[in-house]
Amino acid sequence: MISDKEKQHHLQNCIKTTNCSGFGSPYHGKVRDVYTLNSTTLGIVVTDRISAFDHVMTEAIPFKGQILNLLSKFQFDAVSDILPTHVIDVPHQNVLIAKKCAPVPIEVVIRGYLTGHAWREYKAGKRTLCGASLPTGLREHDAFPEPIITPATKAQEGHDEDISPQEILEKNIVSETLWRDIESKAFALFKRGSAIAEKQGLLLVDTKYEFGIADGELTLIDEVHTTDSSRYFYKEGYKQRQKAGEPQKQLSKEFLREWLMEKGFKGEENQSPPSLPDSFRWSVYERYKELYEVLTGQSFNPVSTVDFDDDLSDIFDSYK
Repeated sequence: MISDKEKQHHLQNCIKTTNCSGFGSPYHGKVRDVYTLNSTTLGIVVTDRISAFDHVMTEAIPFKGQILNLLSKFQFDAVSDILPTHVIDVPHQNVLIAKKCAPVPIEVVIRGYLTGHAWREYKAGKRTLCGASLPTGLREHDAFPEPIITPATKAQEGHDEDISPQEILEKNIVSETLWRDIESKAFALFKRGSAIAEKQGLLLVDTKYEFGIADGELTLIDEVHTTDSSRYFYKEGYKQRQKAGEPQKQLSKEFLREWLMEKGFKGEENQSPPSLPDSFRWSVYERYKELYEVLTGQSFNPVSTVDFDDDLSDIFDSYK
């Protein structure tokens, strides 16, 4: 049992930003700090930052980066036979050494259930999402007859925007050959992720994939089937809860979005996210930890990050 004093120590020592001398200023993503180690290699630090509605929260979540990085490695290993991944090594629980790829400017979302953004659009009366037809008469969290693909263009700032496959091709964002490969691989990844989840008593509800090109090959980048990129329901009791019209028991970031919406924050223009109380931050950590342990069947054992920036320089030096 962790004492209140230990909790406070962990809450006060989250990795919110990094400073690795000798490797220049990193690219700051919502969650990751990305350093260029050489012409072909990146050093990626998975921080404890957390985002929702395309906004990074002011407060971070203890050990979130470690959980996210370890879970992503587990899932990358599990899909590496479907297509190449950018993973070279994981020398620290917060660090990923990766191949430098030319990113494909499309975020690919596969949805198996009418949940989250899809449900909000459906509830507003829409019956088409990114060119995919949505059946009539569905309720929140109902399964689609077959998974659907709902791409989005990746925004440098602000919100990503939904786009249909037809628009992707019409705007020549990628070639038709490349898009068909992306589409095929995305559905194969979702099928694999669903099988892994079901084996552990979970349902993979929806997930996003990001791709790049390395050595002329389509490559899976960023993360895969993690708490940040995916939504999971517990399989046990799913049908009974749907039949009774009860909320689904889920493991995802949706509870954070719901908490923010209850506080009146939806990521709209000129809105600033509310502060996350320490008790809520700790509950977020516990949910991340639970998903990691359920999905992998392994215990999560955090490592200290007190001297993280010094450790980081030593790690990166070995990959120059």
